[in-house]
Amino acid sequence: MSSEATAGDVLSQSAPPQKRIVIIGGGMAAARLVEGLVARGLGSQTTVLAEEPHVPYNRILLSAVLEGTHRPGALALREKQWYADRGVDLRLGSLVVDIHRDTKTVELADRTRVPYDAVVLATGAIPTLPPIRGVVRMDGSMDPRVQAFRSLDDCARLLDTLHDHPHGKPRSAVIVGGGLLGLQVSRALAVRGIETEIVEGRDHLLSSQVDASAGKVLKRSMAKLGTQVYLGARATRLTDEGLRLDNGYTLETDLVVLTAGGRPRANLARRAELTVNRGIVVDDQLRSVDDPDVYAIGDCAEHNATTTGFVSPAWEQAGVLAEVLAGNEAAYEGHRVVARLRATDLDVCVLGEPQHESGEVVEIANPIKGTHRKLVVRDGRIVAGALVGDLSRVGLITQAFDRQTVLGEHEAGKLLLPEPSAAGSGVPTLPDDAEICACAGVSAGRIRACTSLEDVRDSTRATTGCGGCAPTVRQLLATRPNSTQQPSDTKLSLEGTTS
Repeated sequence: MSSEATAGDVLSQSAPPQKRIVIIGGGMAAARLVEGLVARGLGSQTTVLAEEPHVPYNRILLSAVLEGTHRPGALALREKQWYADRGVDLRLGSLVVDIHRDTKTVELADRTRVPYDAVVLATGAIPTLPPIRGVVRMDGSMDPRVQAFRSLDDCARLLDTLHDHPHGKPRSAVIVGGGLLGLQVSRALAVRGIETEIVEGRDHLLSSQVDASAGKVLKRSMAKLGTQVYLGARATRLTDEGLRLDNGYTLETDLVVLTAGGRPRANLARRAELTVNRGIVVDDQLRSVDDPDVYAIGDCAEHNATTTGFVSPAWEQAGVLAEVLAGNEAAYEGHRVVARLRATDLDVCVLGEPQHESGEVVEIANPIKGTHRKLVVRDGRIVAGALVGDLSRVGLITQAFDRQTVLGEHEAGKLLLPEPSAAGSGVPTLPDDAEICACAGVSAGRIRACTSLEDVRDSTRATTGCGGCAPTVRQLLATRPNSTQQPSDTKLSLEGTTS
Protein backbone atom coordinates (compact mmCIF):
# COMPACT_ATOMS: atom_id res chain seq x y z
CA MET A 1 0.00 0.00 0.00
CA SER A 2 1.35 3.48 -0.87
CA SER A 3 2.61 5.53 2.03
CA GLU A 4 0.39 8.30 0.71
CA ALA A 5 -2.78 6.28 1.34
CA THR A 6 -5.17 8.03 3.70
CA ALA A 7 -7.05 6.55 6.65
CA GLY A 8 -10.21 6.85 4.57
CA ASP A 9 -8.60 4.74 1.82
CA VAL A 10 -7.70 2.06 4.36
CA LEU A 11 -11.27 2.08 5.72
CA SER A 12 -12.82 1.82 2.26
CA GLN A 13 -10.53 -1.08 1.33
CA SER A 14 -11.22 -3.01 4.51
CA ALA A 15 -14.99 -2.39 4.73
CA PRO A 16 -17.09 -5.32 3.47
CA PRO A 17 -19.31 -4.69 0.44
CA GLN A 18 -22.92 -3.79 1.16
CA LYS A 19 -25.37 -6.67 1.00
CA ARG A 20 -27.88 -6.29 -1.85
CA ILE A 21 -31.31 -7.32 -0.56
CA VAL A 22 -34.06 -7.99 -3.11
CA ILE A 23 -37.64 -8.50 -1.92
CA ILE A 24 -40.05 -10.13 -4.39
CA GLY A 25 -43.58 -9.01 -3.55
CA GLY A 26 -45.28 -5.81 -2.50
CA GLY A 27 -47.75 -6.94 0.12
CA MET A 28 -48.07 -6.40 3.85
CA ALA A 29 -45.27 -8.80 4.79
CA ALA A 30 -42.88 -7.11 2.35
CA ALA A 31 -43.80 -3.65 3.61
CA ARG A 32 -43.18 -4.67 7.21
CA LEU A 33 -39.81 -6.16 6.29
CA VAL A 34 -38.80 -2.94 4.55
CA GLU A 35 -39.68 -0.97 7.70
CA GLY A 36 -37.49 -3.32 9.72
CA LEU A 37 -34.59 -3.00 7.29
CA VAL A 38 -34.87 0.78 7.22
CA ALA A 39 -34.83 0.87 11.03
CA ARG A 40 -31.56 -1.09 10.92
CA GLY A 41 -29.92 1.17 8.35
CA LEU A 42 -30.36 -1.17 5.39
CA GLY A 43 -32.88 0.86 3.38
CA SER A 44 -30.41 1.93 0.70
CA GLN A 45 -29.41 -1.70 0.15
CA THR A 46 -33.00 -2.84 -0.44
CA THR A 47 -34.90 -3.31 -3.71
CA VAL A 48 -38.60 -4.16 -3.72
CA LEU A 49 -40.08 -5.76 -6.84
CA ALA A 50 -43.86 -5.35 -6.55
CA GLU A 51 -46.06 -6.85 -9.25
CA GLU A 52 -49.03 -4.57 -8.60
CA PRO A 53 -48.90 -0.93 -9.76
CA HIS A 54 -49.84 0.28 -6.27
CA VAL A 55 -47.56 0.99 -3.33
CA PRO A 56 -47.87 -1.73 -0.66
CA TYR A 57 -51.31 -1.40 0.90
CA ASN A 58 -53.46 -2.93 3.61
CA ARG A 59 -55.10 -5.76 1.69
CA ILE A 60 -57.21 -6.73 4.68
CA LEU A 61 -59.14 -3.47 4.63
CA LEU A 62 -60.25 -3.92 1.02
CA SER A 63 -63.72 -4.88 2.22
CA ALA A 64 -63.87 -1.60 4.16
CA VAL A 65 -63.39 0.13 0.79
CA LEU A 66 -66.12 -2.07 -0.66
CA GLU A 67 -68.38 -1.17 2.25
CA GLY A 68 -67.62 2.51 1.78
CA THR A 69 -66.00 3.27 5.15
CA HIS A 70 -62.51 3.74 3.65
CA ARG A 71 -61.17 5.46 0.55
CA PRO A 72 -58.87 3.31 -1.65
CA GLY A 73 -56.07 5.81 -1.20
CA ALA A 74 -56.24 5.43 2.58
CA LEU A 75 -55.03 1.82 2.40
CA ALA A 76 -51.40 2.65 1.53
CA LEU A 77 -49.12 1.46 4.33
CA ARG A 78 -46.48 4.02 3.34
CA GLU A 79 -46.49 6.65 0.63
CA LYS A 80 -44.16 6.19 -2.35
CA GLN A 81 -42.05 9.13 -1.23
CA TRP A 82 -41.38 7.42 2.10
CA TYR A 83 -39.47 4.67 0.31
CA ALA A 84 -37.56 7.14 -1.85
CA ASP A 85 -36.60 9.29 1.13
CA ARG A 86 -35.02 6.26 2.79
CA GLY A 87 -33.13 5.01 -0.24
CA VAL A 88 -35.38 2.02 -0.89
CA ASP A 89 -35.59 1.11 -4.59
CA LEU A 90 -39.34 0.45 -4.92
CA ARG A 91 -40.22 -0.84 -8.40
CA LEU A 92 -43.95 -1.09 -9.02
CA GLY A 93 -45.43 -3.14 -11.85
CA SER A 94 -42.40 -5.45 -11.81
CA LEU A 95 -43.26 -9.06 -12.59
CA VAL A 96 -40.55 -11.53 -11.60
CA VAL A 97 -40.38 -14.62 -13.82
CA ASP A 98 -37.27 -16.40 -12.55
CA ILE A 99 -34.72 -16.60 -9.77
CA HIS A 100 -31.32 -17.63 -11.10
CA ARG A 101 -29.56 -19.03 -8.07
CA ASP A 102 -26.37 -19.85 -9.98
CA THR A 103 -25.77 -16.22 -10.95
CA LYS A 104 -27.67 -14.75 -7.94
CA THR A 105 -29.94 -12.65 -10.11
CA VAL A 106 -33.70 -12.13 -10.35
CA GLU A 107 -35.17 -11.96 -13.86
CA LEU A 108 -38.13 -9.72 -14.68
CA ALA A 109 -40.72 -10.14 -17.42
CA ASP A 110 -38.92 -7.55 -19.56
CA ARG A 111 -35.77 -9.75 -19.33
CA THR A 112 -33.83 -7.33 -17.18
CA ARG A 113 -31.97 -8.86 -14.26
CA VAL A 114 -31.51 -7.60 -10.71
CA PRO A 115 -28.49 -8.94 -8.78
CA TYR A 116 -28.85 -9.98 -5.15
CA ASP A 117 -26.86 -11.19 -2.19
CA ALA A 118 -30.05 -12.11 -0.36
CA VAL A 119 -33.47 -12.56 -1.98
CA VAL A 120 -36.73 -12.69 -0.04
CA LEU A 121 -39.87 -14.29 -1.41
CA ALA A 122 -42.91 -12.44 -0.06
CA THR A 123 -45.23 -13.43 -2.88
CA GLY A 124 -48.29 -14.14 -0.75
CA ALA A 125 -51.09 -16.43 -1.84
CA ILE A 126 -53.25 -16.81 -4.90
CA PRO A 127 -57.00 -17.49 -4.85
CA THR A 128 -58.22 -20.90 -5.87
CA LEU A 129 -60.87 -20.91 -8.57
CA PRO A 130 -63.78 -23.21 -7.62
CA PRO A 131 -64.69 -25.80 -10.26
CA ILE A 132 -67.83 -24.01 -11.42
CA ARG A 133 -68.74 -24.56 -15.05
CA GLY A 134 -69.60 -21.44 -16.96
CA VAL A 135 -67.46 -19.10 -14.86
CA VAL A 136 -64.80 -19.09 -17.56
CA ARG A 137 -66.20 -18.64 -21.06
CA MET A 138 -65.06 -20.41 -24.23
CA ASP A 139 -62.70 -17.56 -25.14
CA GLY A 140 -60.96 -17.82 -21.77
CA SER A 141 -62.50 -14.67 -20.30
CA MET A 142 -64.46 -14.55 -17.05
CA ASP A 143 -68.23 -14.24 -17.21
CA PRO A 144 -68.97 -10.55 -16.52
CA ARG A 145 -71.25 -11.53 -13.63
CA VAL A 146 -68.29 -13.11 -11.80
CA GLN A 147 -65.79 -11.18 -9.68
CA ALA A 148 -62.79 -12.30 -7.65
CA PHE A 149 -61.91 -10.35 -4.52
CA ARG A 150 -58.30 -10.26 -3.43
CA SER A 151 -56.53 -7.16 -4.74
CA LEU A 152 -57.12 -3.43 -4.94
CA ASP A 153 -57.83 -3.81 -8.66
CA ASP A 154 -60.37 -6.55 -7.89
CA CYS A 155 -62.05 -4.19 -5.45
CA ALA A 156 -62.09 -1.38 -8.01
CA ARG A 157 -63.66 -3.65 -10.62
CA LEU A 158 -66.31 -4.78 -8.18
CA LEU A 159 -67.12 -1.19 -7.25
CA ASP A 160 -67.36 -0.33 -10.96
CA THR A 161 -69.78 -3.23 -11.36
CA LEU A 162 -71.92 -1.87 -8.54
CA HIS A 163 -72.01 1.60 -10.10
CA ASP A 164 -72.05 0.77 -13.82
CA HIS A 165 -73.91 -2.52 -14.12
CA PRO A 166 -75.49 -2.80 -17.62
CA HIS A 167 -78.91 -3.38 -16.08
CA GLY A 168 -78.50 -0.89 -13.26
CA LYS A 169 -77.17 -1.55 -9.78
CA PRO A 170 -77.10 -5.31 -9.04
CA ARG A 171 -80.03 -6.28 -6.86
CA SER A 172 -78.55 -9.55 -5.63
CA ALA A 173 -75.19 -11.23 -5.14
CA VAL A 174 -74.05 -14.75 -4.31
CA ILE A 175 -70.85 -15.10 -2.32
CA VAL A 176 -69.06 -18.41 -2.91
CA GLY A 177 -67.28 -19.23 0.34
CA GLY A 178 -68.35 -18.92 3.96
CA GLY A 179 -64.98 -18.12 5.49
CA LEU A 180 -63.73 -14.85 6.97
CA LEU A 181 -63.49 -13.09 3.63
CA GLY A 182 -66.86 -14.38 2.44
CA LEU A 183 -68.65 -13.01 5.51
CA GLN A 184 -66.86 -9.70 5.16
CA VAL A 185 -67.74 -9.24 1.48
CA SER A 186 -71.31 -10.31 2.13
CA ARG A 187 -71.73 -7.66 4.84
CA ALA A 188 -70.10 -4.99 2.69
CA LEU A 189 -72.48 -5.63 -0.19
CA ALA A 190 -75.49 -5.86 2.13
CA VAL A 191 -74.60 -2.48 3.61
CA ARG A 192 -74.79 -1.13 0.06
CA GLY A 193 -78.34 -2.41 -0.24
CA ILE A 194 -77.65 -5.56 -2.24
CA GLU A 195 -79.46 -8.78 -1.32
CA THR A 196 -76.74 -11.31 -0.52
CA GLU A 197 -76.59 -15.09 -0.25
CA ILE A 198 -73.66 -17.26 0.82
CA VAL A 199 -72.87 -20.72 -0.53
CA GLU A 200 -70.59 -22.78 1.71
CA GLY A 201 -69.64 -26.36 0.94
CA ARG A 202 -68.99 -27.34 4.56
CA ASP A 203 -71.54 -27.86 7.29
CA HIS A 204 -71.14 -24.49 9.02
CA LEU A 205 -69.72 -21.00 8.53
CA LEU A 206 -66.10 -20.31 9.43
CA SER A 207 -65.54 -24.05 9.61
CA SER A 208 -61.76 -23.61 9.68
CA GLN A 209 -61.95 -21.37 12.73
CA VAL A 210 -64.99 -22.22 14.88
CA ASP A 211 -67.07 -25.24 15.82
CA ALA A 212 -70.56 -26.10 14.64
CA SER A 213 -72.26 -24.41 17.62
CA ALA A 214 -70.58 -21.09 16.89
CA GLY A 215 -71.28 -21.61 13.20
CA LYS A 216 -75.01 -21.93 13.94
CA VAL A 217 -74.92 -18.67 15.89
CA LEU A 218 -73.22 -16.98 12.96
CA LYS A 219 -75.76 -18.32 10.49
CA ARG A 220 -78.59 -17.06 12.67
CA SER A 221 -76.90 -13.68 12.95
CA MET A 222 -76.47 -13.49 9.17
CA ALA A 223 -80.16 -14.32 8.70
CA LYS A 224 -81.09 -11.45 11.03
CA LEU A 225 -78.93 -9.19 8.89
CA GLY A 226 -80.79 -10.32 5.76
CA THR A 227 -78.30 -12.83 4.33
CA GLN A 228 -79.43 -16.34 3.42
CA VAL A 229 -76.79 -19.05 3.93
CA TYR A 230 -76.71 -22.38 2.07
CA LEU A 231 -74.54 -24.93 3.91
CA GLY A 232 -73.29 -28.28 2.63
CA ALA A 233 -73.91 -27.07 -0.91
CA ARG A 234 -71.48 -26.45 -3.74
CA ALA A 235 -71.91 -24.25 -6.77
CA THR A 236 -71.56 -26.38 -9.90
CA ARG A 237 -72.59 -24.28 -12.90
CA LEU A 238 -73.30 -20.67 -13.87
CA THR A 239 -76.19 -20.51 -16.32
CA ASP A 240 -78.31 -17.77 -17.87
CA GLU A 241 -80.78 -18.37 -15.04
CA GLY A 242 -78.27 -18.07 -12.23
CA LEU A 243 -75.88 -20.15 -10.11
CA ARG A 244 -76.80 -23.82 -9.91
CA LEU A 245 -75.99 -25.78 -6.75
CA ASP A 246 -75.34 -29.50 -6.38
CA ASN A 247 -78.53 -29.84 -4.34
CA GLY A 248 -80.61 -28.92 -7.38
CA TYR A 249 -81.36 -25.30 -6.48
CA THR A 250 -80.56 -22.44 -8.83
CA LEU A 251 -79.93 -19.06 -7.21
CA GLU A 252 -80.99 -16.17 -9.42
CA THR A 253 -78.35 -13.50 -9.15
CA ASP A 254 -76.82 -10.50 -10.88
CA LEU A 255 -73.39 -10.98 -9.34
CA VAL A 256 -71.17 -13.83 -8.14
CA VAL A 257 -68.17 -13.08 -5.91
CA LEU A 258 -65.54 -15.77 -5.41
CA THR A 259 -63.93 -15.81 -1.96
CA ALA A 260 -63.38 -19.53 -1.47
CA GLY A 261 -59.83 -20.25 -0.43
CA GLY A 262 -56.28 -19.65 -1.59
CA ARG A 263 -52.89 -21.34 -1.67
CA PRO A 264 -49.30 -20.15 -1.18
CA ARG A 265 -47.82 -18.57 -4.26
CA ALA A 266 -44.71 -20.68 -4.69
CA ASN A 267 -44.27 -20.98 -8.45
CA LEU A 268 -41.00 -19.01 -8.44
CA ALA A 269 -39.58 -21.25 -5.74
CA ARG A 270 -40.52 -24.36 -7.68
CA ARG A 271 -38.89 -22.99 -10.84
CA ALA A 272 -35.76 -22.30 -8.79
CA GLU A 273 -35.85 -25.92 -7.56
CA LEU A 274 -36.40 -24.99 -3.93
CA THR A 275 -38.27 -27.33 -1.60
CA VAL A 276 -41.99 -26.61 -1.63
CA ASN A 277 -44.64 -28.59 0.24
CA ARG A 278 -47.75 -26.48 0.65
CA GLY A 279 -45.51 -23.40 0.95
CA ILE A 280 -41.80 -22.64 0.56
CA VAL A 281 -40.09 -24.64 3.30
CA VAL A 282 -37.96 -22.44 5.58
CA ASP A 283 -35.95 -22.88 8.78
CA ASP A 284 -36.05 -20.83 12.00
CA GLN A 285 -34.20 -17.97 10.28
CA LEU A 286 -36.81 -18.00 7.47
CA ARG A 287 -34.15 -19.35 5.06
CA SER A 288 -34.98 -21.81 2.35
CA VAL A 289 -33.76 -25.23 3.44
CA ASP A 290 -31.95 -25.46 0.07
CA ASP A 291 -30.20 -22.09 -0.25
CA PRO A 292 -28.84 -19.86 2.54
CA ASP A 293 -29.29 -16.75 0.39
CA VAL A 294 -33.01 -17.29 -0.29
CA TYR A 295 -35.67 -16.48 2.32
CA ALA A 296 -39.49 -16.55 2.45
CA ILE A 297 -42.03 -14.85 4.72
CA GLY A 298 -45.78 -14.45 4.92
CA ASP A 299 -48.43 -16.50 3.18
CA CYS A 300 -45.97 -18.19 0.80
CA ALA A 301 -43.71 -19.55 3.57
CA GLU A 302 -44.00 -22.89 5.37
CA HIS A 303 -42.34 -23.14 8.78
CA ASN A 304 -42.53 -26.31 10.87
CA ALA A 305 -45.03 -27.77 8.37
CA THR A 306 -47.34 -24.79 8.94
CA THR A 307 -48.49 -22.05 6.58
CA THR A 308 -50.48 -19.04 7.73
CA GLY A 309 -52.73 -16.48 6.12
CA PHE A 310 -52.82 -13.89 8.88
CA VAL A 311 -51.16 -10.57 9.54
CA SER A 312 -49.54 -11.14 12.92
CA PRO A 313 -47.36 -14.16 11.97
CA ALA A 314 -46.27 -12.47 8.73
CA TRP A 315 -45.27 -9.33 10.61
CA GLU A 316 -43.43 -11.31 13.26
CA GLN A 317 -41.57 -13.19 10.52
CA ALA A 318 -40.66 -9.86 8.92
CA GLY A 319 -39.25 -8.61 12.23
CA VAL A 320 -37.16 -11.74 12.70
CA LEU A 321 -35.86 -11.64 9.12
CA ALA A 322 -34.90 -7.97 9.41
CA GLU A 323 -32.70 -8.95 12.36
CA VAL A 324 -31.21 -11.90 10.46
CA LEU A 325 -30.42 -9.79 7.38
CA ALA A 326 -28.80 -7.19 9.63
CA GLY A 327 -26.43 -9.89 10.86
CA ASN A 328 -28.02 -10.34 14.27
CA GLU A 329 -29.09 -13.51 16.06
CA ALA A 330 -32.83 -14.13 15.73
CA ALA A 331 -35.16 -17.08 15.28
CA TYR A 332 -38.81 -17.49 14.39
CA GLU A 333 -40.48 -19.97 16.71
CA GLY A 334 -44.04 -19.71 15.48
CA HIS A 335 -46.76 -17.28 16.50
CA ARG A 336 -50.03 -17.47 18.37
CA VAL A 337 -52.47 -16.41 15.70
CA VAL A 338 -55.31 -14.04 16.56
CA ALA A 339 -57.79 -13.76 13.68
CA ARG A 340 -60.19 -10.85 13.95
CA LEU A 341 -63.23 -10.04 11.86
CA ARG A 342 -64.95 -6.75 12.44
CA ALA A 343 -67.69 -5.86 9.99
CA THR A 344 -70.84 -3.85 10.52
CA ASP A 345 -72.99 -5.70 13.08
CA LEU A 346 -70.72 -8.74 12.96
CA ASP A 347 -67.91 -9.39 15.46
CA VAL A 348 -65.67 -12.47 15.52
CA CYS A 349 -62.29 -13.17 17.10
CA VAL A 350 -60.46 -16.50 16.92
CA LEU A 351 -57.38 -17.32 19.00
CA GLY A 352 -55.17 -20.16 17.82
CA GLU A 353 -56.92 -23.26 16.50
CA PRO A 354 -59.90 -24.03 18.73
CA GLN A 355 -60.96 -26.79 16.36
CA HIS A 356 -57.79 -28.78 16.91
CA GLU A 357 -56.40 -27.90 20.36
CA SER A 358 -57.09 -30.31 23.20
CA GLY A 359 -57.94 -29.24 26.74
CA GLU A 360 -60.83 -28.30 28.99
CA VAL A 361 -63.51 -26.29 27.22
CA VAL A 362 -65.15 -23.30 28.89
CA GLU A 363 -68.14 -22.17 26.88
CA ILE A 364 -70.98 -19.66 27.15
CA ALA A 365 -73.58 -19.23 24.40
CA ASN A 366 -76.73 -17.22 23.86
CA PRO A 367 -78.00 -18.01 20.36
CA ILE A 368 -80.96 -15.65 20.75
CA LYS A 369 -78.65 -12.73 21.43
CA GLY A 370 -76.18 -13.99 18.81
CA THR A 371 -73.22 -14.65 21.10
CA HIS A 372 -71.00 -17.68 21.50
CA ARG A 373 -67.80 -17.59 23.56
CA LYS A 374 -65.45 -20.52 23.98
CA LEU A 375 -61.99 -20.99 25.49
CA VAL A 376 -59.83 -24.10 25.39
CA VAL A 377 -57.72 -24.26 28.57
CA ARG A 378 -54.81 -26.62 29.20
CA ASP A 379 -52.71 -26.60 32.39
CA GLY A 380 -54.45 -23.38 33.39
CA ARG A 381 -53.48 -21.56 30.18
CA ILE A 382 -55.70 -20.46 27.29
CA VAL A 383 -54.45 -22.39 24.24
CA ALA A 384 -57.29 -21.44 21.87
CA GLY A 385 -60.62 -19.66 21.77
CA ALA A 386 -63.43 -18.31 19.64
CA LEU A 387 -65.61 -15.30 20.42
CA VAL A 388 -68.69 -14.54 18.35
CA GLY A 389 -70.95 -11.55 18.86
CA ASP A 390 -69.37 -10.07 22.00
CA LEU A 391 -65.79 -8.82 22.00
CA SER A 392 -66.10 -6.65 25.11
CA ARG A 393 -63.28 -8.50 26.89
CA VAL A 394 -61.19 -9.48 23.90
CA GLY A 395 -58.23 -7.36 25.08
CA LEU A 396 -57.87 -9.21 28.37
CA ILE A 397 -58.47 -12.61 26.77
CA THR A 398 -55.91 -11.96 24.04
CA GLN A 399 -53.38 -10.82 26.63
CA ALA A 400 -53.82 -14.02 28.67
CA PHE A 401 -53.62 -16.13 25.50
CA ASP A 402 -50.56 -14.42 24.07
CA ARG A 403 -48.61 -14.40 27.33
CA GLN A 404 -49.77 -17.88 28.36
CA THR A 405 -50.87 -16.56 31.73
CA VAL A 406 -51.74 -19.26 34.27
CA LEU A 407 -55.37 -18.61 35.27
CA GLY A 408 -57.08 -19.35 38.53
CA GLU A 409 -59.81 -21.98 38.79
CA HIS A 410 -62.64 -19.60 37.94
CA GLU A 411 -60.83 -16.96 35.89
CA ALA A 412 -61.47 -18.47 32.44
CA GLY A 413 -65.20 -18.45 33.07
CA LYS A 414 -65.12 -14.90 34.38
CA LEU A 415 -63.29 -13.75 31.23
CA LEU A 416 -66.23 -14.96 29.15
CA LEU A 417 -68.78 -12.98 31.12
CA PRO A 418 -69.77 -9.54 29.75
CA GLU A 419 -67.87 -6.58 31.14
CA PRO A 420 -69.80 -5.43 34.23
CA SER A 421 -69.45 -1.76 33.27
CA ALA A 422 -72.68 -1.25 31.40
CA ALA A 423 -72.69 -1.58 27.64
CA GLY A 424 -69.08 -0.60 27.62
CA SER A 425 -66.22 -1.98 25.67
CA GLY A 426 -64.28 -2.62 28.84
CA VAL A 427 -61.66 -0.11 27.74
CA PRO A 428 -61.50 1.90 31.02
CA THR A 429 -60.62 -1.30 32.96
CA LEU A 430 -57.83 -2.43 30.64
CA PRO A 431 -54.43 -2.38 32.35
CA ASP A 432 -51.52 -0.75 30.54
CA ASP A 433 -49.98 -4.11 29.67
CA ALA A 434 -53.14 -5.49 28.02
CA GLU A 435 -52.52 -6.18 24.34
CA ILE A 436 -54.75 -4.08 22.09
CA CYS A 437 -53.27 -4.71 18.65
CA ALA A 438 -52.48 -8.39 18.10
CA CYS A 439 -51.02 -7.68 14.65
CA ALA A 440 -48.29 -5.36 15.90
CA GLY A 441 -48.16 -6.46 19.55
CA VAL A 442 -49.16 -3.06 20.97
CA SER A 443 -50.36 -2.63 24.56
CA ALA A 444 -52.95 -0.28 26.03
CA GLY A 445 -50.17 1.67 27.75
CA ARG A 446 -48.40 2.39 24.47
CA ILE A 447 -51.69 3.59 22.98
CA ARG A 448 -52.36 5.86 25.95
CA ALA A 449 -48.88 7.35 25.54
CA CYS A 450 -49.77 8.58 22.04
CA THR A 451 -51.32 11.95 21.33
CA SER A 452 -53.47 11.12 18.31
CA LEU A 453 -54.56 8.36 15.97
CA GLU A 454 -51.88 9.46 13.52
CA ASP A 455 -49.29 9.22 16.29
CA VAL A 456 -50.50 5.70 17.08
CA ARG A 457 -50.15 4.62 13.46
CA ASP A 458 -46.72 6.15 12.96
CA SER A 459 -45.11 5.14 16.25
CA THR A 460 -46.71 1.76 16.99
CA ARG A 461 -48.28 0.63 13.66
CA ALA A 462 -51.46 -0.31 15.56
CA THR A 463 -54.62 -0.08 13.38
CA THR A 464 -52.53 -0.61 10.21
CA GLY A 465 -52.99 -4.39 10.24
CA CYS A 466 -56.42 -5.99 10.37
CA GLY A 467 -58.01 -2.79 11.65
CA GLY A 468 -60.01 -4.65 14.29
CA CYS A 469 -58.35 -2.71 17.11
CA ALA A 470 -59.28 0.71 15.71
CA PRO A 471 -62.45 1.26 17.79
CA THR A 472 -60.62 0.30 21.00
CA VAL A 473 -57.69 2.54 20.09
CA ARG A 474 -60.03 5.48 19.53
CA GLN A 475 -61.72 4.88 22.87
CA LEU A 476 -58.39 4.67 24.67
CA LEU A 477 -57.31 7.95 23.11
CA ALA A 478 -60.63 9.53 24.05
CA THR A 479 -60.19 8.56 27.71
CA ARG A 480 -56.74 10.15 27.97
CA PRO A 481 -56.60 13.21 30.28
CA ASN A 482 -57.37 16.43 28.40
CA SER A 483 -58.31 14.44 25.30
CA THR A 484 -60.58 16.13 22.79
CA GLN A 485 -61.02 13.04 20.65
CA GLN A 486 -64.30 11.20 20.64
CA PRO A 487 -64.61 7.43 20.42
CA SER A 488 -65.85 6.17 17.09
CA ASP A 489 -68.29 3.36 16.50
CA THR A 490 -66.87 2.70 13.06
CA LYS A 491 -66.30 -0.99 12.59
CA LEU A 492 -63.66 -2.11 10.21
CA SER A 493 -62.35 -5.27 8.75
CA LEU A 494 -60.94 -8.72 9.18
CA GLU A 495 -57.55 -10.21 9.66
CA GLY A 496 -57.08 -12.48 6.71
CA THR A 497 -54.62 -12.86 3.92
CA THR A 498 -51.59 -10.70 4.14
CA SER A 499 -48.94 -10.74 1.63
